[in-house]
Amino acid sequence: GECAPIMLAAAALQRGSRHACRVPTLALLSTALSTRAATQISQRGHHHRRLLVTMSEVEKAAAAKPGGDTIFGKIIRKEIPATVVFEDDTCMAFNDVNPQAPVHILVIPKKPIAMIQDAGDEDEALLGHLMVVASKVAKQEKLDTGYRLVVNNGKDGAQSVYHLHIHILGGRQMTWPPG
Repeated sequence: GECAPIMLAAAALQRGSRHACRVPTLALLSTALSTRAATQISQRGHHHRRLLVTMSEVEKAAAAKPGGDTIFGKIIRKEIPATVVFEDDTCMAFNDVNPQAPVHILVIPKKPIAMIQDAGDEDEALLGHLMVVASKVAKQEKLDTGYRLVVNNGKDGAQSVYHLHIHILGGRQMTWPPG
């Protein structure tokens, strides 16, 4: 089908770790292909889409390192696609590609702040704005009965992308305590 050339390329680079349908995992694709190509495949919506997402957030966090460009920087620059639900001059919000709830949206600043502890006094208004935007997006998504806002920070906090972001999780009953 439409992904056959990419599947062949990935298979040539990595033998032996495939699903029964011979589609390599997203983790293998991410190492075998560019981030853009792996993202495009994972978002195509064909019948293999769910098979491609295999790494847990904890595994991603353990492998992630601060510094350098991130997938969120590429989304901000429109180098890779995202389903954007809000955008202004300082931030944007978009659907998470690996949702952990019926509604799972990320709110990110356009300024590259890797972790919450990297925010300075000059970022106070921006951080407040992110919270206000999260509230507006939750209202826009009709999360009238409640939702959860989460900021993962560092490896032990399961931060898998080193660009500050707020998770909006809703559409189901949340449990406590979280992980």
